[in-house]
Amino acid sequence: MTLLLGRVDLLFDALEHFWEHKRTKRTAANVLIITFLGALSLIELCRQGWLPGGLAAIIPSSHYYAINIAFSMLLGLEVIGLVFSLANSVSDSVGKQFEILSLILLRQSFEEFIYFNEPLVWVETSKPVLHILSNAGGGLLIFLLLGLYYKLQQHRVITQSSVTTADFIASKKLVSLLLLLIFIGIGITDVSFYLSGQPIHDFFAIFYTALVFSDVLLVLVSLRYSSSYEILFRNSGFAVATVVVRLALTAPPFFNVLLGVGAMVFAIGITFAYNGFKKTEAVTSSPAALPQESA
Repeated sequence: MTLLLGRVDLLFDALEHFWEHKRTKRTAANVLIITFLGALSLIELCRQGWLPGGLAAIIPSSHYYAINIAFSMLLGLEVIGLVFSLANSVSDSVGKQFEILSLILLRQSFEEFIYFNEPLVWVETSKPVLHILSNAGGGLLIFLLLGLYYKLQQHRVITQSSVTTADFIASKKLVSLLLLLIFIGIGITDVSFYLSGQPIHDFFAIFYTALVFSDVLLVLVSLRYSSSYEILFRNSGFAVATVVVRLALTAPPFFNVLLGVGAMVFAIGITFAYNGFKKTEAVTSSPAALPQESA
């Protein structure tokens, strides 16, 4: 088991280093720009009837779809960052999930534009505008609450030695790699369905379902290294928050914002309660003393 975790640790670190490299970030940004401009061009060619019938059949007719495509790809990049964040503290990875939820709410605001004609006509936008304001406002509220959430975090070492801490982190890296494989599998499936003309599933809703199970798994894994009540309650509570986030992704307009903001407030409440148990766990005083980790 130790040998396996050691290899997982090396593989994860190599992938994370590649992903966080400035060159990779720059390349990803260039791909987003090219995709956005390419989508706009293809849609315009389709509207002008200059594409063959087979290709034109899978190209949407509204230019606003280009925004949706580019933003979906951006969210995909953020999800990969979320996968790598699982190897850090649980609180950081939960915060990353709320970051993505806020971006998804903004994406849903952009999705409302596909119902608009070009050029925009006010009499046709009254209902979509309410959805846009609701989703955008919800994203803003979560953005504001995230600032408070991160300020409240107090990372603590839950293990008794650096060797045990490294083993715990390696175990979480294994879960992260499994999630990365699930992410790739869902993406390939959706692309193949789209190209074949079949209806595709909600990528982020499916992936968040996998995240719920991974969060529960991490709660169980953490029990190998610490069984203190406050840590168990906090991690279990965060898992509940991710379930509510998952519900928010499938809820109708207005309810999705209520669920998302409610989950954010719940996570902040758990953090307040956890910090109240400060006397039972030593707060990490030096990042160099042990690998930073809070279960």
